[in-house]
Amino acid sequence: MQAVPFSVLDLSFVREGETPGDALRASLELAKHVERLGYRRFWLAEHHNMAGIASAATSVAIAYIAGGTSTIRVGSGGVMLPNHAPLVVAEQFGTLESLYPGRIDLGLGRAPGTDPLTSRALRHQLSGSGESFPQDVQELQSYFAPAEPDQAVRAVPGEGLNVPIWLLGSSTFNARLAAALGLPFAFASHFAPEHLHTALDLYRQHFQPSEHLDRPYAMVAANVFVADSDEEARRLFTSAQMGFVSLIRGTRSKLQPPVESMDGLWTPAERAGVERFLRYSYHGSPDTVRESLRSLLDETEADELITTARIYDQAARLRSFELLAGVRDTIHQTDSASGSEQ
Repeated sequence: MQAVPFSVLDLSFVREGETPGDALRASLELAKHVERLGYRRFWLAEHHNMAGIASAATSVAIAYIAGGTSTIRVGSGGVMLPNHAPLVVAEQFGTLESLYPGRIDLGLGRAPGTDPLTSRALRHQLSGSGESFPQDVQELQSYFAPAEPDQAVRAVPGEGLNVPIWLLGSSTFNARLAAALGLPFAFASHFAPEHLHTALDLYRQHFQPSEHLDRPYAMVAANVFVADSDEEARRLFTSAQMGFVSLIRGTRSKLQPPVESMDGLWTPAERAGVERFLRYSYHGSPDTVRESLRSLLDETEADELITTARIYDQAARLRSFELLAGVRDTIHQTDSASGSEQ
């Protein structure tokens, strides 16, 4: 297996008892930490009207993270394009690319990133929807192309800049579109595992080379919690489990501290739902997680792995990504040694 880059998806989780400002500062600390550890990307995601997520103004958060780091790629995982006019997104990410050249990624999703009522409040007069997403993506691409002499509407900054566009998906729709447009594709298997393999197969089978990419490039997402012991990692994982119980109930709570047991905190139906959502979640010591991730990479043939972790304690979160970097390195070392023996 070729060395697979590891990246980080961070939603700037707001912990119980803290503020969005605290969450964003913790995100910057994490970004600096994983930059030193050799992670490739640090992505933030657009969500709205959620008390536990501070990355709603995603382009602003990206600017903050990019300004506090120096080498790691920073981007969106993703911007929900139906909430925005393509020209506005082109100007925002053109500005980011102008300030931090060669370090900005633009991941695009077609979901609203919120509930229907908040979606209407966001969009007002915008006509964008999931149905117009393919046309909106192509319009956005046009703003990054070199301007034509008689072009009436231009993105400044934006035109002529190399801002890599990714399509993100939790179903097969964007897999097909990414294949048709010759764009890299990231699947949200960290919360929507059901269509992972079908989407990857469709993307690879129907991929059309483009000026952006000559072969398919697929990123897979997973929740990963690493600690010095299996038991401590399992305990850290309960914050994520409680977060998804809150999502099922529609309560939008802040990130809760971990508990020793989930007994009594969810119903059997809620537990089944959480386990379905979090199928691609791995927790344990480095040795435990290493074998799980190796299986995931073998199973999906992913070109890149992006990981996220709803961990309440910041020190434990930093430690988890530090241990995960060691897991990554040993996977690569083992694979390199195996390849040299063949």
